[in-house]
Amino acid sequence: MTTIDLREQLHKQIDRLPDEIVEQIADFTLFVMTRRQAVSSYEEWDLDQWQKFALDQFFRDPDEVEYTLKDAKRIYRP
Repeated sequence: MTTIDLREQLHKQIDRLPDEIVEQIADFTLFVMTRRQAVSSYEEWDLDQWQKFALDQFFRDPDEVEYTLKDAKRIYRP
């Protein structure tokens, strides 16, 4: 199946779906495209950019929310 055929088939399937599912597909598409753009930009970073990123992460402010072991036990149920 060619890419054009696949696109046409997908378009037909989307046209038959309820609006709430189309919205979920749109959200997922945005997520995938955003992730792909972020990954490609990281691949182009040089050593200085990675070092600056690492230092920024190391010295950033700690999270305001703190969790305890009791919180984890209450939420996690195997």
